[in-house]
Amino acid sequence: MDEAVAMIRTEFAEGPSGGAIFDVMLGGSKRLFRCSCDCYTEEAGRGISAGPIDMSTCDQEDFLCSYLELAWGRGPRSIEVEAAVAWHLLRDDLEDLLLRLCAPDASGRIRTGACANAGDWIAPVRMCATYNADARDIARDLSLSWLQRYGKEMVSRNAGLSLEALHARVDAAPAGARVPLKGGSERAHSLSRETVLKALATPPSALLEALEAAAAPNDAWRAAEPRAREILEQTSHIAETGEGPPTWEVHTATRAHVRFLRKHAPFHVRRLPSGGVILATHPLRSLWPLWVDALFMLGLMS
Repeated sequence: MDEAVAMIRTEFAEGPSGGAIFDVMLGGSKRLFRCSCDCYTEEAGRGISAGPIDMSTCDQEDFLCSYLELAWGRGPRSIEVEAAVAWHLLRDDLEDLLLRLCAPDASGRIRTGACANAGDWIAPVRMCATYNADARDIARDLSLSWLQRYGKEMVSRNAGLSLEALHARVDAAPAGARVPLKGGSERAHSLSRETVLKALATPPSALLEALEAAAAPNDAWRAAEPRAREILEQTSHIAETGEGPPTWEVHTATRAHVRFLRKHAPFHVRRLPSGGVILATHPLRSLWPLWVDALFMLGLMS
């Protein structure tokens, strides 16, 4: 670590950014991944949309569990079950990487961050995962999304603002202003200024409870869960003991798998011991449907 810090500081002395490539042992699956990380100075950050600190995996397909060796045992193959298995294997790793980047210690220096299956820091509600160091600031995701979609402002330039400052920025827009957002099922395809302002005025505890309620898996996912857990247990047992039924290679990046994950992958609301919170779903999906359902539950959608 000392050598990596010294190398990055040397690069900063010569230019506006520094970076490193390193291996990470993921906490969930214990998989070893090569990652790249880049840090930008204030000057360089004015021209990028990735954020002051940006980390990515060098092998995205492998990280997404596109190829798996699974113990099916007896029973028919199922695309829905295979997709569910892939998401179970990926979820803890996804959240682990986000926490490694945003909360490597107890300092709380990084207020917010996000993860997406893309290179840019877009509207947080269009990302697949977000982190907030203080769960009471969860409405930050909505306000940052509004500013990015309405004024085309880079999220990285506003991410550190207080909720009061973000409220003032949103309030300055004309009454009735809306921004388009796809992926909210039949219930909503846009976000209004008034909805964001009402969310900012709502007690954070009520927002979090609504998000947790909205994160309940749908019927299609619940139907696939029992078989997926059975296969996970069998596969884990074989990995530990070397004994069990034969395994089969499964490719989870087919069009059918992707379609199922984009429509049915569940959401996860994780309250952290530090007081922070993570919202997450599969990288092929966005958090917007979760927010839509939560806002409707609270009567805030307009």
